[in-house]
Amino acid sequence: MRVNITKKNIINSIYMQIGFSKKISENLLEDLLNLLINNLKQNKKIKISNFGTFSLRNKKSRIGRNPLTREKKTISKRNVILFKPSKEFKAFINLT
Repeated sequence: MRVNITKKNIINSIYMQIGFSKKISENLLEDLLNLLINNLKQNKKIKISNFGTFSLRNKKSRIGRNPLTREKKTISKRNVILFKPSKEFKAFINLT
C-alpha cells in the first residue's frame, strides 16, 4: 500500500513533536531540502549516517519507442537520483 507524505504533513509533525511554530518548521524543512539538493548537485553524492546514500548518475541519450504507435523517439540525456539504504536502515525495515 502506498502512502503519500506531503511537505505539509512533515511540517505539522515537526510542529506537533518539537513545538516550533509552523513558520519555523516550514523554514527548517525547506532549508534541509535545499541543503540536500545543492550538495547533491555539487558533490554528486550525499551520505546520511544510519539512513543511506543519495547519488547522481548520468544516463546517456538513447532511442526509445512508443509501445502503442511504435514511433521511435530520442530520449535525451539526463541525471537520475539513486538511493542506497544503509545496513542499519535495512535492518530496521526488516524488523517490522
